[in-house]
Amino acid sequence: MDVHDYSVKVGGEAGQGINTIASILSRSFADQGLHLFAYQDYYSRVRGGHNFYQVRTATFPVYTFSDRLEVLMALDKASIDLHAGELNPGGVMIYDQDIEADHPGQNALALPMAGLGKEHGGKAVMGNSVAAGAAWQVMGGNQEILENTLGRLFQKKGSDIAEANIRAARAGADYAKNNFSGHCQCQLHQGNRNKSLVLTGNEALALGSLAAGCRFISSYPMTPASGVMQYMARQTHRLPLAFEQAEDEIAAINMSIGAANAGARAMVATSGSGFSLMVEGLSLAGMNETPLVIVLGQRPGPATGMATRTEQGDLLFSLHAGNGEFPRAIFAPRTAEEAFWTATHAFNVAEKYQVPVFILTDQHLADSYYTIDPFDLNQVTIDRGHLLDNEELERMETYHRYEITASGISPRAFPGQGGKCVMVPGNEHMENGYSTEDPSVRTRMQDKRMRKHRGLAEEVKAPGSHGSKDPHTALLTWGSSYGACREAVDEANRQGEKWQVFSLPQLWPFPGAQISEFIGKAERVVSVEMNATGQLGRLLRLETGRQPDLAVLKYDGRPMNAGYVLSQVEKGGVFPW
Repeated sequence: MDVHDYSVKVGGEAGQGINTIASILSRSFADQGLHLFAYQDYYSRVRGGHNFYQVRTATFPVYTFSDRLEVLMALDKASIDLHAGELNPGGVMIYDQDIEADHPGQNALALPMAGLGKEHGGKAVMGNSVAAGAAWQVMGGNQEILENTLGRLFQKKGSDIAEANIRAARAGADYAKNNFSGHCQCQLHQGNRNKSLVLTGNEALALGSLAAGCRFISSYPMTPASGVMQYMARQTHRLPLAFEQAEDEIAAINMSIGAANAGARAMVATSGSGFSLMVEGLSLAGMNETPLVIVLGQRPGPATGMATRTEQGDLLFSLHAGNGEFPRAIFAPRTAEEAFWTATHAFNVAEKYQVPVFILTDQHLADSYYTIDPFDLNQVTIDRGHLLDNEELERMETYHRYEITASGISPRAFPGQGGKCVMVPGNEHMENGYSTEDPSVRTRMQDKRMRKHRGLAEEVKAPGSHGSKDPHTALLTWGSSYGACREAVDEANRQGEKWQVFSLPQLWPFPGAQISEFIGKAERVVSVEMNATGQLGRLLRLETGRQPDLAVLKYDGRPMNAGYVLSQVEKGGVFPW
């Protein structure tokens, strides 16, 4: 089988159908048995601005985007001006014929998108399918696969619409066959993947939450976490799931706390500035030991910051948010597939230990597409922790919601269950839930809550590693930065270096002993993350006393890739500590 690694960029203004073209191509790549990684770059506006979608496809797994392009599809002149220089020598440009562009050379195709869309599909907007058909033809893709993909994507709009888009794509393919005189280096071959899913990080996380038995989500829309609530809201008509678009983030977290205390697995999804409003509710969950999953989709701050861009600036915020001290867990999935399994695990941890649990994502992970093998739902386990049934409650003379135990975990019952009183206070309280200011009770109750940290620490999964088993350079990273680091390690090792990447799928409780063992063999430790202060590096020093030798940081709102990591390490990184 031929090995290839190709990238296609679709650029234009918001509202021109960039996402539609990229979605058609992405799913067609997957249907042809190929791997893909696709990310989008967009402004916080409904129309206008320069946006693009970059799709990378290969016959082997890919984890980040490439610096080079084989095909550029330009829907506006800005796309030509900004991205033509990214084309490889011999790369192909397909652009809308209505653009007043300079003569871009033989390896370009001026495509009458709107005209062909209206002529063959009945509407100018079907020029998006025309563009996809032309690109697929130039890249040598299997046209039957493309048409089957179009049929599935548009079937929900009706068979007439689906067939019209297929005709438009055929028209685009025919036009390219008859009018493109250049040569495209990107010639697609059948890949070796079986049927795969094409999901964003948000979609995979939402699916994992549903598989875990989430029954309530309340959120206020906030990019980049909105995709989670939107996906789950669409499932309420066919699943036992309640969704509430709250009036604000304060209401959202309080509603979810109420739902969790009533017995539902509950979650909220938000971003940094929205979570700022939730902090009082977080402390309430800490005091009354409410199991709650909080999806925190990170973007550049402070304040509104850059609403549609990416960053990893809220690690220490999520760790220290809330007044007072209480246990919590923090997870950071590295891929969309891991986002699914992280969600299933997060709900189990939240209920087993009766604590709030964070899932940290960011815009790059949340909005990027990945090819994923279908999930084996038989591997999903549900652990609701120490729940009392009605018979157990009826045998009790009294029920103490906050009974002091060696593990810190109290037997749990829901209001109205078994004829017992269930108190859910916000004040410091006794075992029965009634408020108190007795100093000795306060000490015992705080010790009880904090003992959960020991159990949480025992469940920490080992950091993932990839690369040389005897590394000279160890990259330490978390979340979506993993993809760039993994491919940087592969490239460095191909050049004769000895690199390894250690990535943390769980950030708190911090796996200090495991990390120390991993990085202890390396001569140089490099912290790689998308923030300005090296937050993981600071946490490493706080928990282990070991300080990274340098850091590769990026905080311009755009994601990093392997080339960026390699170049910054070569320059010597920075020392933010």
